[in-house]
Amino acid sequence: MVGWSRLLSPAAQFANYRAVLQAPACRNALQQQLRRMGGDHGHHHMTVKPSRFQWDKFKDLIHFYVMLGVVPITALVLYSNIFVGPAQLAEIPEGYVPKYWEYEKHPISRFISRYIYSSQQQEYEKALHNLFEENEKAQIRKLEEEVRRKMSERNDYQSYYYRPTVAKYHRISKEAADELEALRGD
Repeated sequence: MVGWSRLLSPAAQFANYRAVLQAPACRNALQQQLRRMGGDHGHHHMTVKPSRFQWDKFKDLIHFYVMLGVVPITALVLYSNIFVGPAQLAEIPEGYVPKYWEYEKHPISRFISRYIYSSQQQEYEKALHNLFEENEKAQIRKLEEEVRRKMSERNDYQSYYYRPTVAKYHRISKEAADELEALRGD
């Protein structure tokens, strides 16, 4: 029963405020907010509503960027289709080597192929260069692995970053280790 009384106490408090919520002032405030204006000159009022500033700003920006981008591109496409038109097949003159962009049919495709994209030959040579670089890295890694294997085989230290002050102590400790190994007899 104690649990039920904990649940019913908020409901009883809400019943006390029920009369206040049903008052005409509260009902009017919940339905629509009005601002009375103009004194006794008639029914002049302004309805209070949320701002539409963000929505209007969004629409203005959409219209601006559509006019800025879509309209000029549409005009360019119409011009190239009406006045220039697609390429026609013709015989290649003797001794003339066509450029790579001349194989495109549409004038916009020719423009993009000529000024934006690189040719197939350039792409091929870039791919060959990447393969060459990877091959060089693989050869260097293979050589480093061979150096490490030889160093571990001969119990040597890395001489390609040799520092004379540190190497002196390394030689002394290596000689001491060799003497200990000779004393042990292994």
